[in-house]
Amino acid sequence: MISKHSHEQSTDGEGIEVVINEPYEDPIHGKGQYTEKRVYLNSKLPAWVRGFIPKIFYIVEKAWNYYPYTITEYTCSFLPKFHIRIETKFENDNGCNLKVFDDKAVPLEDTCYLDIAYDDLPEGYYKKSEDLTLFRSEKTGRGPLERGWRKVFQPIMCSYKRVAVRFDVYGFQTRVENFVHKNIRDILLAGHRQAVAWIDEWYGMSLEDVRQYERRLQEQTNQKVKCKTQSTGGTTGDSLLPINGGKPLMNRSTSWNTASDTDSCLATSCPAEPKSRPRIPSAPK
Repeated sequence: MISKHSHEQSTDGEGIEVVINEPYEDPIHGKGQYTEKRVYLNSKLPAWVRGFIPKIFYIVEKAWNYYPYTITEYTCSFLPKFHIRIETKFENDNGCNLKVFDDKAVPLEDTCYLDIAYDDLPEGYYKKSEDLTLFRSEKTGRGPLERGWRKVFQPIMCSYKRVAVRFDVYGFQTRVENFVHKNIRDILLAGHRQAVAWIDEWYGMSLEDVRQYERRLQEQTNQKVKCKTQSTGGTTGDSLLPINGGKPLMNRSTSWNTASDTDSCLATSCPAEPKSRPRIPSAPK
């Protein structure tokens, strides 16, 4: 789903470039997959952000997938004080486990439930083919989802996310952190709708099938992104990071290794109530 979504969102020299995708083993979590990507999205940023950033910049995404536990971190090519960390745990339940990340339950006021079928979407996100109140899988016979589906539907899985944002720049900290939290919610809602709506494309794949699919789409996506960045004076953003043998000199270990670091960030970076913006119902009435 992520590979296909990245391919769809990459065009005109902007989008997601895959730099590394390889097996990785962690002493605590065991064997997994490490990926590193660069996300070019200048034109998608609000005007107040574009006013103080370089014309060509990128977000670095590092991900460690030890399914059913994953870690994803985001940093910026020119802002070392900007950092997003998302921990994910997949559980075979309907979202009822508030202690999924540790022994202490998450306060209800810090919990956000996303319903992939009936939550409202940001304007422009809606696609009839991804409307899960209408969609039915030909391969599995699942769907469409009716109201109250989370209480009765089987099989069911919840993707739990713990999101921490840091932006230690005076004058912009609260505004940027709130902007990130608000947009992450919308991205997760749209992305997980797609994961279900595209089920007939990936259902039944072996792990090797998945890797081949990823490699094929990554090559196509990288070509989309590079076609414009290479034309702007030959700069693809590689010059912003030291290169050795064609690969960035980046530490593959996670930068926040302890729960206390994450909890501390969450405690100091709680988002304020997001401002309202145009939204449309996820399904026609």
